[in-house]
Amino acid sequence: MSAVTKHRLCVAMAILGWSGLAIQLELVLFARWASGASVVGGLVSYFSFFTILTNTLAATVLTYAADTRVSRGRTFFLQPWVGSGIAVSIIVVGAAYSLLLRQLWQPEGLQWLANEILHDVMPLLFALYWWFCVPKGSLRACHIGLWVVYPLMYFAYILLRGHLLGVYPYPFVDVEKIGYAQTFINASGILAGFVAVALVVMAVDRRSGTRA
Repeated sequence: MSAVTKHRLCVAMAILGWSGLAIQLELVLFARWASGASVVGGLVSYFSFFTILTNTLAATVLTYAADTRVSRGRTFFLQPWVGSGIAVSIIVVGAAYSLLLRQLWQPEGLQWLANEILHDVMPLLFALYWWFCVPKGSLRACHIGLWVVYPLMYFAYILLRGHLLGVYPYPFVDVEKIGYAQTFINASGILAGFVAVALVVMAVDRRSGTRA
């Protein structure tokens, strides 16, 4: 794949990623406005979803990949270990949604479109970006430890937020309904899945790096 083709694909994927995030944000803010609830609270709720945070990171990487100007942000986000960690996270987003959440509701209209982009399309596209555009061969086992910090910090945040507000973003971590024991069991299972995906990414990176 030529450099020009890669650049054009990164531009298209970045636009799609930000579009999905924008649609979901508009839906959240409109729902808050229609119900007379706080818009600021809507923003806090919006950024309390792992899906939103991870897709934001993925869209940021794709934006920097499409922008050839030198910057500190570009230097950081285009590091192989950073892009690889985000690839692991967004693959987990897609897998967790399909396995745990998809059957719980039937979104329609713009909500369906936003869900498809954020949970199905972007995980696949970012995985392809990682495969074709991220340099291979530089990952080490210690990087998995760095990647795990992200979901662990997120889990601590939603537990604290839920304790203070009584609201949890996902049913499988809803302490008020299923209790702390089941919440930690569910979270441990998802974390194990995260590590499994990370190990696969690490193995592919090493094999591809060796071939190169």
